[in-house]
Amino acid sequence: MQIIDVLIIGGGAAGFFTAINVAEKHSEKSVVILERGKEFLTKVRISGGGRCNVTHACFDPKELVNFYPRGEKELLGPFHQFCCGDTMGWFEERGVALKIEDDGRIFPITDSSQTIIDCFLSEAKKYQVDFRKNHTVKNISKDNNIWKVETNQGVLHANKVVFTTGSNPKMWKLLETLGHTIVPAVPSLFTFNIKDARIKDLLGIATQASVKVVDTKLESNGPLLITHWGMSGPGILKLSAWGARILADKNYHFQIQVNWLDEVSKEDCLSDIKDYKLQLAKKTVQKNNPFALPKRLWQRIIQASGIKEDTRWADLNKQQTEQLASQLTEAIFNVNGKSTFKEEFVTAGGIDLKEVNFKTFESRKHENLYFAGEILNIDAITGGFNFQNAWTGSYIISERIFDL
Repeated sequence: MQIIDVLIIGGGAAGFFTAINVAEKHSEKSVVILERGKEFLTKVRISGGGRCNVTHACFDPKELVNFYPRGEKELLGPFHQFCCGDTMGWFEERGVALKIEDDGRIFPITDSSQTIIDCFLSEAKKYQVDFRKNHTVKNISKDNNIWKVETNQGVLHANKVVFTTGSNPKMWKLLETLGHTIVPAVPSLFTFNIKDARIKDLLGIATQASVKVVDTKLESNGPLLITHWGMSGPGILKLSAWGARILADKNYHFQIQVNWLDEVSKEDCLSDIKDYKLQLAKKTVQKNNPFALPKRLWQRIIQASGIKEDTRWADLNKQQTEQLASQLTEAIFNVNGKSTFKEEFVTAGGIDLKEVNFKTFESRKHENLYFAGEILNIDAITGGFNFQNAWTGSYIISERIFDL
């Protein structure tokens, strides 16, 4: 009976990163990757709009964990061992030049995810990783400390097994048979479906704003993008990640309060409007926008405030002034449903973090069983953070998997 030293189930980002690092450090060990599909690294290919956002320019582990709605406490120690700077170094040592964009996201300088895929495939071949497509895992069990993995192409035996299958419900169910607790999955990164005359046909308009979910403590700020289905952009996606469970419980029907002036309070806004009534007295409100909002958005806010097209700043009455301040700083919108953010579907859910030793990423239920990536109940906001979780877990597994 042939026994594989390390069998990795899942041919995605975490699977390849684990395999390459294990094989590099332990050249005498056999390393096999199983992928159920016809291709490896499919999520890497589509990530970052096809550019692959490999990580983020956040180099302090204490700051980095703040981008993880789930996993913040558990990842602090691991990030001290392998953080974003280490990821950059790893790729650059292997000939992949990276660049940091203005918003902190890090991409290959080629702007092509194929660069990352080529790097992984080349390194895997270099270190003699055996990677096999079209292998669907049907069952897993243990016999005399040897893992028995049943696939659609036969039975494999392994000393150590690493699951890197992401948010695959079938693999979660399989792990439940081994006694692991699975936190049910809900979407984590999604946009808000909103039908409202104030934003109708404003597709593509973006502005800095702060957003709160009414009757909750959920709030965030950042660029807000108006789309044909409602609202998106980093500010909304951040809110969807932190509110994943709460918004799922609401069946994605809730209200948000938008402050188009970001951190300006209603009181300060009212004070500013009174100043503008003097400074811009003879000019029309519609054509003179002192708040630097996108022109068409400003016009909609004016309409929603009950202000006519030819109204001058000096002629604003008390009710219009109050309405304008409200529409600018505390506009209420009804959210009726969600849309997936591009193809980068991220879920909150997975293996209960209490059942994993984060010094090794080994199961606390079974020796020689490891997990990396989104199979764990860890997720982050958009910006390269979900990949960083995968790289860190995979690297630590490679460091510790053959510890005595």
